[in-house]
Amino acid sequence: MSALTLILIGDVSMKRMLVVDNEANMRKVLEFALTSMGHEVVQAGDGVEALAAVEASHFDLVLTDLRMPGKNGIELLRDLRARGEDVPVIVLTAFGTIESAVEAMKLGASDYIIRPFEIETIELAVTRTLAVSMVERENRFLREELSKGWGEFVGTGEKMQALYKLVQLVAPARSNVFIVGATGTGKELVARAVHRASGRSGLFVPINCAAIPAELLESELFGHEKGAFTGASRGRVGKCELASGGTIFLDEITEMPLSLQSKLLRVLQEGTIERLGANVTMAVDLRIVAATNVDPGQAVEAGHLRQDLFFRLNVVRIDVPPLRDRQEDIGLLAEHFLTKYAAELGKPTPHLTPSALERLETYSWPGNVRELENLMERAVVLSEETEISPEHFPASLDQGRADSVVVESMMHAAPESGMAEAISLKTQMEALEKALIRSALVRNENNKAAAARALEISERQLWYKIKQYEL
Repeated sequence: MSALTLILIGDVSMKRMLVVDNEANMRKVLEFALTSMGHEVVQAGDGVEALAAVEASHFDLVLTDLRMPGKNGIELLRDLRARGEDVPVIVLTAFGTIESAVEAMKLGASDYIIRPFEIETIELAVTRTLAVSMVERENRFLREELSKGWGEFVGTGEKMQALYKLVQLVAPARSNVFIVGATGTGKELVARAVHRASGRSGLFVPINCAAIPAELLESELFGHEKGAFTGASRGRVGKCELASGGTIFLDEITEMPLSLQSKLLRVLQEGTIERLGANVTMAVDLRIVAATNVDPGQAVEAGHLRQDLFFRLNVVRIDVPPLRDRQEDIGLLAEHFLTKYAAELGKPTPHLTPSALERLETYSWPGNVRELENLMERAVVLSEETEISPEHFPASLDQGRADSVVVESMMHAAPESGMAEAISLKTQMEALEKALIRSALVRNENNKAAAARALEISERQLWYKIKQYEL
């Protein structure tokens, strides 16, 4: 079985076709053939009508005669390409106009059919053209994804071994997965691992619900028709449609508007989507992997996540441990990132000195693996030596380490230690607050707004505390 055949078997959605011919009977014949294949058909009597139809809506395929009064097929194709429309076009031509068909192919037509033809010829050409179009679209998407760098898991500790085993168990199932972990722990890497081990032939399509404005997120998920809203100058395929047969990763799902969560729930229940501005539904075969950096139960209680959607997504939960709970993996991760960035810069791979490793292992890593990766990249860029020592680390690492020690010691001080008698509760709380604020300022490079968000207080309150503690 060919790759194209496999793609077509997985692509069960209805497509929209535009049939362009000045002969009404020919349009009816083509409409019959295409609707018999399960597609929706719109007719146009000439090139002018066809352009108007394309302006008003999205089409997955255009079939056009070459010889028509007014704007002919060649002129139609030329105008479509000039406007940036990449819709595939099949041209219909008689024996006497083969030269024109060749010209049409040079202009980007996908195929041509010689008249008169058999219905089977139309079905084969349409099937082949749609398959090629889908492959080209998916290849463009894959090139974009590969350019981002997918990375890989690194870690041999007990917590990571348990995570690997869970991924292996859940991956082959069709069950939805809910990944929970702090920012920077590698939730998307876990989602990609689930997809790669699943055996699903479709794409892995990530979407960050927090990074896309609410008014655009629905279009991003489900796609839209041309003219569906102001600024929709052309139709667009949504991420759910693109991920059919594969996996869609919904990062920061709790940031998705509740109104859109209800529509996502319907997709899960019915297995269909509808583009914005369309009046037809399309079947999709989706596996959803969702992720959040907050406790999903608390998000439900706070009204940020629909309970019914949570139940549908939370079939299998995977908790990704923070880096501070993976102390045994810190050295391995650091060496991995040093090797990676040294290769990118064409430098010899440096190694950590024992004192540098000790410094890394005693830091609290609020930014998790992402923070460690950034630190190692910085060290490779700035170092001219083959060893990375504590001197290659920014001062913020020492300050963050010191504050972490203060916080940990104060939070876990035993009552019998006598600290409560030696220092008042007010004094202890003020010292703890001062350490937390200083740590937040250092980690956010003295950005007051970012530090305030990290501390979950207003910027005005932060300025007051800075003045109070003379920071």
